[in-house]
Amino acid sequence: MKLLDALEILREPPPPSALPFRIGLACGFNPLHFETLVRAEMRLSMPDRRIEIDIGPYGDFWGNLARLEDLEKQGLDSAVVLIEWPDVDLRLGMRHVGTWTLAALAEIVEHGNTFATKLKSAVERLSVPVIIVAPTLPMPPIWFTPGWQASTFELEIRTTLAGAIAQLAQRPNIRILNADRLDRLSPPSNRFDAEWELLAGFPYKQSHAAVLAEMLTLLIQRPLPKKGLITDLDGTLWRGILGDDGIDNISWDLDHRSHIHALYQQMLHALSEQGVLIGVASKNDPALVEEIFQRRDLILPRTAIFPVEAHWQAKSDSVARILKTWHIAAEAVVFVDDSRLELAEVSSAHPGIHCIQFPSKADSVVQVLHEIRDLFAKGFTSEEDRLRLESIRRSPAALDSLNRGEGDIDHFLELAEAELLITFNKESVDARAFELINKTNQFNLNGARHTESSWHSYLRRSDTVFLLAAYKDKYGPLGKIAVVAGRHADKKLVIDIWVMSCRAFARRIEHKCLEELFARYAAEEIEFNYAPTDRNGPLTEFLAFLLGAAPRPGCCLSRDQFEARSPRTFHRVLEAVNG
Repeated sequence: MKLLDALEILREPPPPSALPFRIGLACGFNPLHFETLVRAEMRLSMPDRRIEIDIGPYGDFWGNLARLEDLEKQGLDSAVVLIEWPDVDLRLGMRHVGTWTLAALAEIVEHGNTFATKLKSAVERLSVPVIIVAPTLPMPPIWFTPGWQASTFELEIRTTLAGAIAQLAQRPNIRILNADRLDRLSPPSNRFDAEWELLAGFPYKQSHAAVLAEMLTLLIQRPLPKKGLITDLDGTLWRGILGDDGIDNISWDLDHRSHIHALYQQMLHALSEQGVLIGVASKNDPALVEEIFQRRDLILPRTAIFPVEAHWQAKSDSVARILKTWHIAAEAVVFVDDSRLELAEVSSAHPGIHCIQFPSKADSVVQVLHEIRDLFAKGFTSEEDRLRLESIRRSPAALDSLNRGEGDIDHFLELAEAELLITFNKESVDARAFELINKTNQFNLNGARHTESSWHSYLRRSDTVFLLAAYKDKYGPLGKIAVVAGRHADKKLVIDIWVMSCRAFARRIEHKCLEELFARYAAEEIEFNYAPTDRNGPLTEFLAFLLGAAPRPGCCLSRDQFEARSPRTFHRVLEAVNG
């Protein structure tokens, strides 16, 4: 982003009702254009928020870092700790002159050890999301070794700082900017602006500041990860045409110059292990496809793929059936094919799906692998991610069981041996609850999204209540699948947040959650902070059934109404102790 573009973006005021999103920036230099670029990138990422960046005085890195604790008490949403070498020791910068003797070099290394220890201690006291940027600029020619040889002093100071940052990275609220990605986007030789550093204390060239601002925005407001990938086979998962070349002549190895397909299979296998759904849409003979998946040298195992759509129909039809099986929207899916024609056909039929053409050149394949990794990247993987594929595989078995019950849903649910584990403890809320709130669409009370800071601030209020439900039955566990949060006063509950995973549909879990809330809080009435969205049809239908009328913002359900209209539930309910 150019500076003029950033200023143009910021010229447009946020909506009058926009809530603030506060970022605390701790650095030792004068941020100048960098602050403007971050605000503009954040505005593009969060157009409905008023972006505020709190900046401390120039040259006071430790004071600015300490201020983050005070800002957090005032409602900080995220913190950025941007380190450059002068923050470690002033002699590692250009604006301060000191001795570069051998004794001074040893002293600088010692300062580096102290800096790393103090940094770790200060950052660990923060609970808001913290972004840490390790030094991005080169050190001055302070060492006595030639520039093409690493000095032991330099190696020691870099290792000490990297060790402290690596320990901080293990904390769930701390994210570290990826130095390798920064090197690719902003070459190290084009980062430092000596003139601006000496004139104004701003050390970055504008292009480097722009890349940093974009990457920081992605770290602060992480994009929602995709949930599933649908892949072609011929020319994509392997080299060759299965129907023409035969099973034995399909390849994905170095000997046949088709190793790029092995790398792609390796990526898909890794994604499947992390809970990403992998499906196949291929114009092919289904018997041959099943046969080739028995080859022992295949890197992506057949067990990692479900479903496989192999036939001669349009791929858009295959994609439609896979989306229905997965019960997710096209916007949450990536489609990979080597044919531009097939990509165009699928894209036309399923607007919102992310299409990627599988390339024939190794360099391009590496770029595609990076793109795929970014699209599915998550800050953590949960047990629910690993359960997703198995729960989808079991769905046909559950439907068969229902059919054998001659359509009697009560009979089916009674025999399902369903168990609901409910947590009411606000202090034990884990990352899965926050993830559900920000990615669930179909059963979502109002579509409202939260930042990590606003979510935890909401829960810290004395009047808020919380429910997190995990489900399992004889067909297997689904994990944590529902979140309810609201406010309690006298005999009334106001529900502000209610989301449930689509994998939990048709099991009457939503009825049981309401039943438990009425009982837990002795409520005579529940008010719903409802708002229609373009996707929450299932929740709208559920409320309409209970209310006997179309829901509206602020609609209320009495205990008598609920008991009169709610169907039977058969869940065994357990309450989690201490979360």
